[in-house]
Amino acid sequence: MSSSAPAWMRRPGPAVRAAKAIALTVVVILVLFPLWTVLATSLAGPQEVISNGGWVVWPRLLSFDAYADILEGGIITRALVVSGGVTLVGTALSLVCTIALAYTLSRPDVYGGKPMLLLVLFTFLFPPGMVPLFLVVHSAGLVDNYAALILPFLINVFNLVVMRGFFQSIPKELIEAARMDGAGELTVLRKVVLPLSKAVIAVIGLFYAVAYWNRFFEAIIYFNDQTMWPIGTVLRQYVTGGASLSEASGELAATSPQSVQMAVVILATLPIVIVYPFLQRYFAKGVLTGALKA
Repeated sequence: MSSSAPAWMRRPGPAVRAAKAIALTVVVILVLFPLWTVLATSLAGPQEVISNGGWVVWPRLLSFDAYADILEGGIITRALVVSGGVTLVGTALSLVCTIALAYTLSRPDVYGGKPMLLLVLFTFLFPPGMVPLFLVVHSAGLVDNYAALILPFLINVFNLVVMRGFFQSIPKELIEAARMDGAGELTVLRKVVLPLSKAVIAVIGLFYAVAYWNRFFEAIIYFNDQTMWPIGTVLRQYVTGGASLSEASGELAATSPQSVQMAVVILATLPIVIVYPFLQRYFAKGVLTGALKA
């Protein structure tokens, strides 16, 4: 790099690069060490967990008893199935509704588009409280219904604005050319817009999936039957809440409570950890383009 270039464009010196490498290494260790401790504790035997005061950094003997007890059946298995179903259905419905509304609001010639956009943004600035939302869910007859975890949160305004901005960045010439060939709005959306929007759809889909998978508070309010709880609610109730899993499921009594709790944490985070690397490459292109255009 030329010496006449601005300071922020110059290659940093060896000392600066070494300091950055050390700082990055420290941050990585601080992030990975708690995760490793959780995983190691879930794989440790009950006697080792007890002798180490409830936490294990490096288990001497690997034991999968905690995972075996969880997956044999009971409240944890049901919670995982519930969360998986809610995440799949909710993400699919949210993507369909968000794409439809975002494409509509991105077209400048839509009648009433600006008032509708202002109305949507109003809900973002003034979100409903817990009590009004509960009254709506109760009046709609969604108590003890899995739809209560999906329908009230079908469209996220932030995701809508990002996707609308991405749709606006698509060259108008492509859409006009499709219309000149006789394509309707649905055909334009399906054959022109969506193929060019895979990045933002992947990112927004991940945002929705994480939100549905981690949803826990609403189940406590809307579900009277604890067997309907998703994994997020079970995780909150029996891990961070301090309750014993063995009290809720008899088959877990033979294992260490700490190992079972850490195994629940691993199972609750594993799906998102697996999916994220495949979608990470879309983040810069999908979110930044939509946000800058919006």
